[in-house]
Amino acid sequence: MTGILGKKLGMTQVFDENGKIWPVTVVEAGPCCIVQVKTNTKDGYEAVKVGFAEIKKEKNVNKPMTGVFKKAGVGAYRMLSEFPMGDLKVGEMLTVERFKKGDVVAVSGVSKGKGFQGVMKRHNYRGGPGSHGSMFNRAPGSIGASSYPSRVWKNKGMPGHMGSERVTVKNLTVVDVRVEQNILLICGAVPGAPGTYLEIRKDD
Repeated sequence: MTGILGKKLGMTQVFDENGKIWPVTVVEAGPCCIVQVKTNTKDGYEAVKVGFAEIKKEKNVNKPMTGVFKKAGVGAYRMLSEFPMGDLKVGEMLTVERFKKGDVVAVSGVSKGKGFQGVMKRHNYRGGPGSHGSMFNRAPGSIGASSYPSRVWKNKGMPGHMGSERVTVKNLTVVDVRVEQNILLICGAVPGAPGTYLEIRKDD
């Protein structure tokens, strides 16, 4: 598994050599610093902890994390994540050079928050008639039976908070890799608003 951290910059469209247009998400991916290397002997599994988006002011880092970064001898980073990659050392930098055009990736991030929403938007309920005074336009309707089971079933779709949760979008294609700018162009939409931090993973 190969992975990198990045930040969503926005969406645009690009043309390929055949004149086909691709809707792409522009992601600033890396450079990411290896903050910690985990081993089977010490931690029970092999992985590397990767940091992205360096924090310039020391006062903005809490004391526990300050100790982690000082022990590693690296700068402080805003986002940390683990990837099951080997043959890397603390302090080494990961860049978009690990990706190439045509790679299939999975992108994880926090989706846009939509606040409190009703059942039609949140769960795709059809709703009721919209005219002739039905008075049942966007309501959820009955949520349970009477004598049996005399309660509401678990996980019943109801109005409530929507969005602002971790989402993974799989099977996205890398359209272009711009190493000099640390940019990945990924076909399709990825979670979150511009500025959202992302995890990009691909299979070797």
